[in-house]
Amino acid sequence: MDASPELRAGASRGSGSFPPNVAGLVRALSVAVLLQWAGAGAILPLLPLYVKAHGGSDVIVGAVMAAYYVTAFVFQYGAGRISDRLGRLPVLVGGLLLYAAGSLLFLVPGPVVLDVVFRALQGAGAGGAMVAALAMISHGVPLSHRGRATGLLYGAELGGLAVGPVLGSIAGVAAMRWLFVAAGVASVVAIVPVLAASRAAKVLDEAAPDAVAPPGPVADAAPGVVGERGVDAGRASVDDRRTGGARLPRTTAQRAVWGALLASATIGATSGVYESCWTLLLSRHGAATWEVGVSWTLFALPFALMSRPAGWLADHLDRRWLGVAALSWMVLFCASYPFVPGVLPLLILGIWESAGFVLALPAAQSLLGEGTAPERHGHAQGLFAASQTGMTAVSAAAAGALFGVAPWVPFVSAAAVCTLFVALVAVCWRGVPGHVRRNLPARVTPADAFR
Repeated sequence: MDASPELRAGASRGSGSFPPNVAGLVRALSVAVLLQWAGAGAILPLLPLYVKAHGGSDVIVGAVMAAYYVTAFVFQYGAGRISDRLGRLPVLVGGLLLYAAGSLLFLVPGPVVLDVVFRALQGAGAGGAMVAALAMISHGVPLSHRGRATGLLYGAELGGLAVGPVLGSIAGVAAMRWLFVAAGVASVVAIVPVLAASRAAKVLDEAAPDAVAPPGPVADAAPGVVGERGVDAGRASVDDRRTGGARLPRTTAQRAVWGALLASATIGATSGVYESCWTLLLSRHGAATWEVGVSWTLFALPFALMSRPAGWLADHLDRRWLGVAALSWMVLFCASYPFVPGVLPLLILGIWESAGFVLALPAAQSLLGEGTAPERHGHAQGLFAASQTGMTAVSAAAAGALFGVAPWVPFVSAAAVCTLFVALVAVCWRGVPGHVRRNLPARVTPADAFR
């Protein structure tokens, strides 16, 4: 594959920069996501111990941890649909406030079973907020820069999850009440940069109204994929000129979205195995508690550091094969982990898996956004997030039982299922434009992303 002049120029500049009129949007959302997930990460590893210390049984602990995923799954799809109708900014702010409320309610005295409700509120808030943020990126960032933008957003999420658990572990279970307060405050503070960016975008639009190209005409079946009947186009803009996109034929757009949803399910299936079995696997090798914590940080840090370069690659290389290669890399590692001897090799391999995993999400998000009508970006992001979260929940539940059969069974079983998923992703994306098309001017309405 010959590198284009733009690719060679971009490589010499590193990861490149965003257009001035969208840089504030990307920066504000990244800061908001980092703050929210840093607070969430601080309480995550200690929450089961906190529930146990307050009289919760093993069943209650399991219900508390599962409640997050159940409500996140339910609310992610609903939040996406609502954001298309009421606006992305209200959904994002509402999600952050809901997460803050769920965190602070843990301070209220009462039966330990109420912790299930409070954790459910956290899941609903976090799920809705992330969907709204991704919908803003899809709607307000030019297609030529969307991979980098989504990469930064996911990098901020993993960065928060890398830093938060370390801070929480230092504080300890005895300080959990203060960690709940910190998580709630961080979620509220995360609203500030988003509101500031929204205000700045409105001022910019009012100062330069001619900088925005008018939307294209409306046609009956192009290019939107996600419509009222699921993955099936209704009426949609022919050209998404505000984001520098271009028309995709209806069938091609459907294939782009279906492939992205299958990629999301693949990520969810492998993540579910790690949720249930990674700590158990390390413990079988005699890992200390601090080694288990370090293993999660070692996975999250490379992801956070490489997120923007990974997005740049999605913006300049063939997104289809970049995504398929990254997913295949993940599946290979998942199948191999139970056969690796010793804790240290597992920690090292986790770093390398993260380096491949980080490439998958920006590529899938770029294709998802291009295959979706502008007015359906929230709906599409809700489907994408729900696909990943739902598969994580199913995989985690199955993996826990399968680990009792033999430690290798959940890892190899998930890898086998995901191999089929990756094959289907490759089939779906065959014939979809792999490279980001730049035939339309990337004129963006910054304020429109918040609506």
